[in-house]
Amino acid sequence: MNPSPLKRLCLTPRAAHVGGVRSFQARLSAELARRGIEVTYDLADRPYDAVLVSGGTRDLRGLRRARQASVPVVQRLDGINWLHRVRRWSWPQANSRVRLCRTPTGPRHWLRAERGNWLLAHIRRRLATGIVYQSVFARGWWERAHGPTPVPHAIIHNGISLDEYTPDGPHDRPTARARILLVEGSLAGGYEQGLETAVALAERLQDHHGVRLELVIAGAAAPELQAHWNARARVPLVWAGLLPAADIPRLDRSAHLLYSADLNPACPNSVIEALACGLPVAAYDTGALKELVTGDSGRVTPYGGDPWKLDPPDVATLAAAAAEILADNDRFRRAARARAEAAFALKTMVDKYIEFLNHR
Repeated sequence: MNPSPLKRLCLTPRAAHVGGVRSFQARLSAELARRGIEVTYDLADRPYDAVLVSGGTRDLRGLRRARQASVPVVQRLDGINWLHRVRRWSWPQANSRVRLCRTPTGPRHWLRAERGNWLLAHIRRRLATGIVYQSVFARGWWERAHGPTPVPHAIIHNGISLDEYTPDGPHDRPTARARILLVEGSLAGGYEQGLETAVALAERLQDHHGVRLELVIAGAAAPELQAHWNARARVPLVWAGLLPAADIPRLDRSAHLLYSADLNPACPNSVIEALACGLPVAAYDTGALKELVTGDSGRVTPYGGDPWKLDPPDVATLAAAAAEILADNDRFRRAARARAEAAFALKTMVDKYIEFLNHR
């Protein structure tokens, strides 16, 4: 047990790329600083009262030294790399006509993903004195794959600033059509299927429910992927690109519905951010989405196949749920914000982390 209250935390490794880990670290460190708790990102920058490992780190020696000094080491876990195992890699074939959204992962990506899985599991099994899972789903996934959690653990959903992510503020939400939003950090490496389903959802809403709409895609998308869907989609597509975090609240406020495309997500920030901005969510019942999207904050529908095998999803049922949200958008928007206020405040998340770290 940590004998003194947390005054200095080592948060490692420092996230260098856009994504959920970087957002989490920025939010956590800012709130800790507001409370007078110092943060370092270097395991060699001692002393510190505890270590919070965001997933995994290659500095295993640094973690061992922290353990030898009786410093608590808490590992924060989301999910396990898995898409590469379904999209088995193969060498490119001459004159290949594989669809963009079905391209298998390459051998380098496969090896990197498996190395990452080994590192996460090793820290969980050998070095962590406590585990924080981002959701009930994430805990179940890890325990099915690697056995019961060997140390004390907690489940802490992600949180955000409800003053920054709010329904109140500038937006350009259209009134003559519905705007469906898809937010992904990158539409590559197996995540192209999310875009394929988003287009199918939009087309189904247009063709079967008479909804006039546009699909806005936020995230890094290769030019050839954009050209592929621009030539095939029967609904207007707007490519917003990869946006800075400061632009996300306005983007969310400017849409009528977020389609959460990630399959088997542990605790997607894009969903929590949307809810806080009063943007209802439509998604398939995979991963932790049913833990996050409850009541009338959105609709979570059966996938219709096996998402672990990337079976084709049930777009018709999802589209019917999305049409319900669009038909009474104001009610769903209020419920989305209420859900965020009840469950995803940054202050609450940080309170839980501090309590857990202080008792390891």
